[in-house]
Amino acid sequence: MIGRRAILQAASVAALLRSKLAAADEVLIRQGGSPQNLSTPLDYFDRLITPTSVFFVRSHFGPPSLDRTRKTTFDGLLTMPLTLSVDELRSSFPEVTVTAVLQCAGNGRSFHRPSVPGVQWAHGAMGQATFTGVRLKDVLAKAGLSKDALHIRMSGADAPPKPTVPAFIRSIPIERALDPSTLLAYRMNGEDLTLAHGAPLRLVVPGWAGDHWVKWLTSVHAQKDEADGFYMKTAYRMPIDPVEPGAPVPPEKMKPASTFPVKSIIARPSSSKRPLGPQEIVGLAFSGVAPLASVEVSLDGGKTFTPAKLEGEPGVGRAQVFRFRFDQKTPAHIEALARARDAKGNVQPESPPWNPSGYFWNGWHSTEFEVSQ
Repeated sequence: MIGRRAILQAASVAALLRSKLAAADEVLIRQGGSPQNLSTPLDYFDRLITPTSVFFVRSHFGPPSLDRTRKTTFDGLLTMPLTLSVDELRSSFPEVTVTAVLQCAGNGRSFHRPSVPGVQWAHGAMGQATFTGVRLKDVLAKAGLSKDALHIRMSGADAPPKPTVPAFIRSIPIERALDPSTLLAYRMNGEDLTLAHGAPLRLVVPGWAGDHWVKWLTSVHAQKDEADGFYMKTAYRMPIDPVEPGAPVPPEKMKPASTFPVKSIIARPSSSKRPLGPQEIVGLAFSGVAPLASVEVSLDGGKTFTPAKLEGEPGVGRAQVFRFRFDQKTPAHIEALARARDAKGNVQPESPPWNPSGYFWNGWHSTEFEVSQ
């Protein structure tokens, strides 16, 4: 029998857990109803690593049950197919950690005009974390990758809600699969993946949009052609050439959305009023194409820009913190604008090109506040 003290202790623990879950749900911003899509608040983008507890969540069907013993099958154009658990991956291959931005392709969709359907993300469908796992290329090498394999198809344990809904299946070109930064990850920010972020195993593809970062990974299949299915042939595709806002784009004029463009986001100041004296504009910037070269801030509506200081290690798909300090000695209304540039010369545009899915919005970000006595 269970004693009264044990019952009280269990009730206390349960109440604490409910409190923690409620607190996390209050911090993250819910985007719509089901499945669960949660956005990271803007003021968390003033640091290099986004805490897991407030890291955005994107889900097409909702998560499967948590099974840390679930295995992943590696098959297709391989001479020695494998089926491995996380523990077997960890013990069989060198462990690698990368720091990278995970960003939903639709981050910023709500800013496109004319508006487009889909989850109306503002700025919070992104974050940067450390991801630890093994290189996909190492596993494919052990499995004997055929020279005829030109694409790697992935799927996870999350199931469509009904048979008429297509499964979430993605593929990446073999060159991207063999990039040493492409990981099969089982830890995030130094701890085991949470269920919401893909436990027990997910793909990590630095510099590429989050639709490639397949969660709850169960199947890795080497094949000659790009994957079929709705999420490759219809969804997550971009116009090959610029199009007029609102114009339809025929399928043959589309390509898979892959590398995200250069971007900066201002996190602080978040308050609308500031005292006279030293001021600081802080945020994150990154590019999926090349390491950052600079971030500039304008205080005159974009007429002139001044370089900000960068913190953190540069890298493709890796964010750095930028800081811009100035002294405001007289009362004023301040509007600060930020734009980033990467090492290949790509510059964050004032207003990005429109596309029918609302992907990859990366226009100048601004914040406004009053400085007074």
